[in-house]
Amino acid sequence: MQFDTLDLTVEENGIATLQLTNDPVNAISQRMRHELAKALETLREDRIRVVIVTGTEDVFSVGADVSLFEEAQEWTSAEFRTNSRVLGRVFDGLEGMEKPVLAAINGTCVGGGLELALACDVRLAAPDATLGFPEHNIGLIPGLGGCSRFVHLVGPGQAKDMIFSKELVDGERADVIGLVERVEDDPEAAARAYAESLLDRPPQALGLTKRVVNAARDTDTRSAGLLESLAQSTLLETDDHREGITAFREKRDPEFTGE
Repeated sequence: MQFDTLDLTVEENGIATLQLTNDPVNAISQRMRHELAKALETLREDRIRVVIVTGTEDVFSVGADVSLFEEAQEWTSAEFRTNSRVLGRVFDGLEGMEKPVLAAINGTCVGGGLELALACDVRLAAPDATLGFPEHNIGLIPGLGGCSRFVHLVGPGQAKDMIFSKELVDGERADVIGLVERVEDDPEAAARAYAESLLDRPPQALGLTKRVVNAARDTDTRSAGLLESLAQSTLLETDDHREGITAFREKRDPEFTGE
């Protein structure tokens, strides 16, 4: 599938790389929104085991171009929400799919670009990457996860402080406050090595881990614990679980198939 603002590659081993290529700053234009939605359909396919989302060497994404908000001034509130849902469903889709999604962050990652990264499971950032939410510059708030997802990572005080102040932080500081999980000199290479290591893991266990952890974040402990128990009872019936037990007894590496 060919795109104008993206490059999507799927390798035989099941690693998919979704690269933002909307020069010069990977602005999330209307075209990119719709192309991301189309790309999501491919990323959901069972043949894909791990997803890497990345930008270019100098910029992950600056988020929406200001011109889009100028255009949006002509929209009704209902039209704005309809357009926002296109991107919101992409973010929800990345967060909800039962496979790991890694964000490799170089350069500038702000606004909607950072909200895209927040929808991923693990963020790997360069030490000198730039992350933050400057939406107050145009009288808005981060409206597609920059408030709702952000608070779960850094806590309400830190989230409000960064959004109020429009502070931009580098990768090192982002790591300290919990905004990213890893700081790497070459985030894309590190994400690839991470993705390759996950190919040896049982796919269903990875997917259900993601679902249960997200549920634990979003609901009460009792409900999340019930889901956790149900997920475990499902995994107990898989071929991968039986293979793991057999491999342990035979003192060899397991060969998981996703069954």
